[in-house]
Amino acid sequence: MTVFEDRFQLGPEAYASVLDAALSRGGDFAELFLEYRLHSSVLMEEDILKETSESVSLGLGVRVWSGERTGYGHTNDLSPERMVRAARSAAAVAFGGGPSVSRPEFAPIAPLTGIYHEDSPASAADLEAKIDLVRRAYAACLGRSREIKKARAAWGDAVQHLTVVNSEGLIVSDVRPMVKLTCLGIAERGSVREYGFSGGGGRAGLEVFGGLQEPEVLGREAADEAVRLLEAGDAPAGEMPVILAPGHAGVLIHEAVGHLLEADFHRKKTSVFWNKMGARVGSNLVTIYDDPTIPSARGSYAVDDEGTIPSKTLLIDQGIVAGLLTDRMSAKILGRPLTGHGRRQGYADIPIPRMANTFIAAGPHDPAEILASVKKGFFASRFTGGQVEDSGKFTFSVSSGWLIEDGRLTRPVKQATLIGTNIDILNRITMAGNDLLFGQPTGTCGKEGQEVPVNDGCPTLKISSMTVGGRT
Repeated sequence: MTVFEDRFQLGPEAYASVLDAALSRGGDFAELFLEYRLHSSVLMEEDILKETSESVSLGLGVRVWSGERTGYGHTNDLSPERMVRAARSAAAVAFGGGPSVSRPEFAPIAPLTGIYHEDSPASAADLEAKIDLVRRAYAACLGRSREIKKARAAWGDAVQHLTVVNSEGLIVSDVRPMVKLTCLGIAERGSVREYGFSGGGGRAGLEVFGGLQEPEVLGREAADEAVRLLEAGDAPAGEMPVILAPGHAGVLIHEAVGHLLEADFHRKKTSVFWNKMGARVGSNLVTIYDDPTIPSARGSYAVDDEGTIPSKTLLIDQGIVAGLLTDRMSAKILGRPLTGHGRRQGYADIPIPRMANTFIAAGPHDPAEILASVKKGFFASRFTGGQVEDSGKFTFSVSSGWLIEDGRLTRPVKQATLIGTNIDILNRITMAGNDLLFGQPTGTCGKEGQEVPVNDGCPTLKISSMTVGGRT
């Protein structure tokens, strides 16, 4: 199969015709994004299979630039007439009034290899195989404890075929798989009810659900968290040392730091980091990367949604701002290199700079040493979300954690809030573990109404002092 013999049944002549229509009213650049997506899901709760579904989507998005002005059109009909109409709509919005740029011959490029691993592709598996995974997770959760009263297990898989073509002659295609299995456990004791969650998946096939991601393991993890929270007391309140758990606490880095190093916020000067390139914003233990090329990771891809080959990008180097996540527009305006972080939810959406797999690099400390260094403090284990302002101020809700006393985890706590400012907190990281982990590969990040799959990670981190909101 060549790059032109794909799901869209189009060739270079069709692409050239649509690009010519996109540039018919003048413009500096035009781009086509073609997408064909298959999705299936399974849901089990109340001891029955509640729902199974399959869906298919197909469409084209057309983007035109004229200076900093952008026009965008899209259609779910790939007939020549409809595609040209979408291109002319985009051209009308971006109308620059000048001559169109010359369009070179197409020069196909190849996406990265080794990013996706599918020994057992979900798109080729029968429904019964997916239902079996769901049933196994559900049964393991519900059977873990008498205090687990309800369970919910859900499956989702997708395969996305895409082709990006632009007026610079670029053409590239990719086929991206994705699988996800999640489980929710609900524990009750008297009038107290608590929830536990676990999940697995990635850019892989059904074979990923083995070992630490076996459905039974995921089901038991969800149940164990719910039961543990029945025992949990209220979190302490006040200023104290905080230890962030490896893996799950990466969401704090994603929200409080990663978003503010997406280049569109710098272009608009709305990020607290916009004028801090080369400046120190954290301790020398803070080195942050975003890497879309990690094999099988949920946030990974072999080519971004603008046709750029992605690269591991250094954002903060030993506390110093070193880079940004760029798409084509922001790279052009800011004079920054393209990093391959132009992403979009689907063909109807314009690409914008987005994270992929964001993480703090491992440090030199043993996790046991970090824990032993805190006489009294808070260990943040699981997060439910947070809010971050452009100024860097944030609040994060911690669903579960532990009280630290004399260097030991002594009792579970819940309903805590972490409050701070990102630059202040980055400077208060005094120990970083050698145990880098990634969180559960189930997360989706929202921005400007678009959602894309992501992952994040961190080692065990000690913050010397932080505001914890809880009961006084």
